Amino acid sequence: MKPYNGIWPVAPTAFNPDGTLDDDGNRRVMDCMIDQGVDGLCILANYSEQFLLSDAERETLTRLSLEHVAGRVPVIVTISHFATDIAVARARQAKDMGADIVMMMAPYHGALLKGAPTQIFEQFARVGEVGIPIMLQDAPLSGVELDVPLLARMAREIEMLKLLKIESVGTAAKLRALLATAGDHIDGPFDGEEGITLLADLDAGATGTMTSATIPDQIKPVVTHHLAGDRDKAREAYARVLPVINHENRQCGFRAAKETMLEGGVIKSAFCRHPIVPLPPEPLAALMELLRPLDPVALRWGK
Repeated sequence: MKPYNGIWPVAPTAFNPDGTLDDDGNRRVMDCMIDQGVDGLCILANYSEQFLLSDAERETLTRLSLEHVAGRVPVIVTISHFATDIAVARARQAKDMGADIVMMMAPYHGALLKGAPTQIFEQFARVGEVGIPIMLQDAPLSGVELDVPLLARMAREIEMLKLLKIESVGTAAKLRALLATAGDHIDGPFDGEEGITLLADLDAGATGTMTSATIPDQIKPVVTHHLAGDRDKAREAYARVLPVINHENRQCGFRAAKETMLEGGVIKSAFCRHPIVPLPPEPLAALMELLRPLDPVALRWGK
C-alpha cells in the first residue's frame, strides 16, 4: 500500500450572495467533508475557483481552513503560479500555516506561455527546497504536455515530489507507465477529474483519487473495495455512482458541489463569481434527480 491513498476531495469556496467570502460557510464545507470520512482534502484548487480569488483571500482561506480542520485530516494547499518565486512563497506560507502537502501544476499562463521541460523541473525543484511534500497536478487546463520520461525523472530526482495526480487524456495508461518506471519514488499515485475514469485508474495502480466534494462518501467505497482486493465490489460501487460523476464532469463542473451543498443546507449560497454563470435549471434539475437515490451526506448534512 502506498503511504498516500483513499479519497481526497476538493473543497468548494463558499461565497455570500453578494460575492464576499462566507467564512462560516467555508468552515461548514470542511466539516461536511470530514463527516463523510474523507482521507484528506484539498483547498484553493481549480474546483475551489482559485482563479477567481485575490491573494489576500487565498491567505484568508488557507488560514481559516487549516485552523478549522486542526489536523483532523491532512490538507493539501494548491500553490500553482507561472512565476517560480511566487510558487515558492506560496509553498513556504502554506508550510508555515501547517499544510501537509502543496499541489501545483506545471507553470503556464494563458494559451501560449508554457514552461519548457527544464523550466518545469526547476520550478518543482525550487518548491521542493521549501521542505513540504508536493503533489504534481497533470491537468489538461494547463495545456502543458508532461510526458512520462519527464514525470519519472522528476519523481526520481526531486525528493519532496511525493504524489502525482494524473488527469490528462489516457490517465490509466500514463499511471501504469509511470509506476513501471518510477513506482518506488511515487508515494501517492492519484487520479482526478471527479473520478470519471476511476476504476480503470485503480486497475492501473492508482491508490487515491481527488474528486469534487459532491459525493465523496459515495465514491470512497470504490477505492476502499479496490484497495482491499475486492474488484467486484469496487465495480458495483462504481457503476452506482458513475451517472452522477459523468453528469457533474460533462454538464456542471465545480458548480455541482456548491449546488449540492446548498440543497443540503451546508452553505447558504451557490454563488459563483463572474464570469462564471450560475448552473442553468435543466442540468441542475438533472443533477438532483441523479443524486437523490444515492442519498449522499452533502445533500442532507445541514438539514
